[in-house]
This record gives sequence, structure tokens and C-alpha cells, in this order.
Amino acid sequence: MNFAVTHSIYMGNVEMPMGGAGATLKVPVGTYEFGANLISSKGDMMIGRITNDGRLTGRVKYDVNEMISAKTQLQLVQDEGQSHVMLDLDFKGKDWNSQAKVGNGGFYGFNYLQSVTPNLALGGETFWLSQAMKSGVGFAARHQGEKHIATAQIATTGLVSLNYAHRLSEKVTLASDFMWNWNTREPAASFGYDYMLRQCRLRGKVDTDGKVGAYLEERVNVGVNFILSAELDHVKKDYKFGFGMTVGE
Repeated sequence: MNFAVTHSIYMGNVEMPMGGAGATLKVPVGTYEFGANLISSKGDMMIGRITNDGRLTGRVKYDVNEMISAKTQLQLVQDEGQSHVMLDLDFKGKDWNSQAKVGNGGFYGFNYLQSVTPNLALGGETFWLSQAMKSGVGFAARHQGEKHIATAQIATTGLVSLNYAHRLSEKVTLASDFMWNWNTREPAASFGYDYMLRQCRLRGKVDTDGKVGAYLEERVNVGVNFILSAELDHVKKDYKFGFGMTVGE
């Protein structure tokens, strides 16, 4: 068994909607989060987080055997109707995997993915939300080569999603994604990169909304990492910069 505790402090701004077309107000906030992790040598885990405003989140994973795994996720908050619990049961075969989901609010879901060839897998999913009387069906395809992974998804809810990642070398990976909402006729796309160096890792992304982001994590010493991040939204003229440090493995 491995047991660890974490402490996180956040100081920044939260955007609150105001009257008008897309107008927002930045409100300064600060939060403290305490966490505890318990992980076994088999991979079973219990993870919990609690913040100073009373928000509690937790995740439990237990492997029944090599084919069956059970997971629970929960979030408890003071606001009425915002708490939720989700139970997952995962099944894994030699060339297939499936998952059954049950959640509060009358949510039921099931998905299945089958390997058709060593590189190609096809699957589908369905869900039912009894309180809102809504249901949906989706289909997915995944192709994995020696240096690339491509996925495609389409659902009756009106969403079409395409993703592609290509490893140029042991240090450089490029990726892109495209999403189309058939109901609103709104497309969205982004392009990203992941560059691994000996002492640091650089990741970045640019999307069709005009946002440009970058994230740098540098290993200063054993168990000490220095972090720099930035996000530029040229359309909304919203610019964010941050730095941080993590101590401990």
C-alpha cells in the first residue's frame, strides 16, 4: 500500500456572467484543497479531495479480477442539485472491452468496443437520462498504427468528433481535433504539440476560437518541478499567465 496526502492552494479570478452580450466580470477567489491518496500494489485506489468551501470529491477503483473492474466517482457540494454519484463496471476481454454506468438523476449508460483487426476497433454507446427523458446513441472507430492514433465519433445528440495524434519522434508528438455540432452548426478545431526534453516538457495548443496556450514543466531537482503556463484569447482580449512548483513524487 502507498499512502500520500496533498495540499493545493489556488489564487486567481473566476469569470461571472453579467447582463449584456457575453459580458463577464472577473471575481478574485482563493481556495485551499486537501487530498489523500491510497493506492495498492495491484492498482486498486481510493482518492479523495476536500476544499475549504465544503466541496468533497472522491474516486474508488477496485479490480475484481483480470476481466472485471469496479469504479465509483462522487462529488458532494452544498448547492442543491449539484452533487452527483457515478458507478462504473468495466469488462475487458482478449479483443474487446465494455462498460456499464449508473448515476444519480436516473442516468444509465453502456458502451462496447471490439477490435476488428489488430489496428482497427469499432464500437458504440447508448445512454438514458430518465429525469430529463433524454436518450442518445453513438458510434466510434479507432485506428492505431506504429506512430499514430486516429479516432472518429458520431452521436444522435448532434456531435461529430475527429481526433488524430502522430508521433514524429521519441520526443515530439503532434495532434489535432475537430468537432462539429449539427444542432447549432458550430465547428471547432485545435492543433497541439508535445515536446519532451531531457529536463522539461513543453506542451501547447491553438484553436479556431483564437486561443493560444502553452504549458512548460521543468524538473529542477529530484521531486521538484517548476511550472509555467499561459493562455492568450485574442478575440476576447483575455490573457492569463501563471507559474507554480510541485514538491514530492
